[in-house]
Amino acid sequence: MIHNVYFWLKPDLSAEQIATFETEVMHLLEIDYLVHAWVGKPADTEKRPVCDHSFSYSLTLHFKNLEDHVFYQKDCPKHKRFVDACKTFWERVVIYDSSPIH
Repeated sequence: MIHNVYFWLKPDLSAEQIATFETEVMHLLEIDYLVHAWVGKPADTEKRPVCDHSFSYSLTLHFKNLEDHVFYQKDCPKHKRFVDACKTFWERVVIYDSSPIH
């Protein structure tokens, strides 16, 4: 189960607010039941119609199974902390969840 989250932060955030967002989102990578996890910013790749570079940050979390993803969404203290600390910083969030084809 792959959980891809794209954040568009508000343009008027202070440097301190951006630093808080970065610190808090990086704490999500410490969740011990994740297979893999990454935080990124738009890559400096060629501008093409099929590429969206408009987001501020991306978060990719790889869960072993759907149950771990459900726990993350409903009961994970680090996820709750991140949302509570940072929800006022973004103007848009888009999530793409995917499961492998077997």
